[in-house]
Amino acid sequence: MERIQKIIANAGYCSRREAKRLIKEKRVTVNGIIVDELGTKADYNDTILIDGKAIEKEDKVYYLLNKPRGIISSVRDEKNRKTVVDLIDTNERIYPVGRLDYDTTGVLLLTNDGELTNKLIHPKNEVIKVYVAKLNKILEINDLKKLENGVIIDGYKTKKCKVKIKKIDKYKNTSLVEIRIHEGKNHQVKKMFNVLGYDVIKLKREVFAFLTTDGLKSGEYRQLSKKEVKQLYNISKNNN
Repeated sequence: MERIQKIIANAGYCSRREAKRLIKEKRVTVNGIIVDELGTKADYNDTILIDGKAIEKEDKVYYLLNKPRGIISSVRDEKNRKTVVDLIDTNERIYPVGRLDYDTTGVLLLTNDGELTNKLIHPKNEVIKVYVAKLNKILEINDLKKLENGVIIDGYKTKKCKVKIKKIDKYKNTSLVEIRIHEGKNHQVKKMFNVLGYDVIKLKREVFAFLTTDGLKSGEYRQLSKKEVKQLYNISKNNN
């Protein structure tokens, strides 16, 4: 017996978080009975329907995308804008692991593996993300140290991180800054700089866990190897 949201996620229908939402909206039935409690458990042999349709177990697939600017990190968009899923040629029902902003580029993982998704986005597992931000002015050393020690955003103090100035353009008064974090709060990197008076002109995620966009042009993608998938599972396991 497993929690229903885990069964749904493991079937590749959606992430566990999304499955919880479906349950709360009373869109899930088990053996003909509507489920609305998140703690409810079921057997893998039970008949589980979402919106009246049975979930079917899919083969697990894993894609690494070099996300371009101007693309939504979602399965669908209410404004009918192009999403990251539209860029992947597959018949499987996939979704992005976490989100990158509309104007943010770089490493994005897409999969139908709900178990791995949950492990990678859970805060306790502290999966490393490395971003490079172009700022509207030169980052001062005092502000760099503040960022490393944690700043207050949305009433929350960010955890310690590593920050490095990669390039300074004194003529244009801009700077290129690398920031290495293991959190994933909404618009976190932009807000960290904003609270100190800096605007992020461009933002790219260069590393997620150990994955990079090496060899991939903007908009291109590739499938992960079995070894890479195993490494991702090991990272989340070791951080538990």
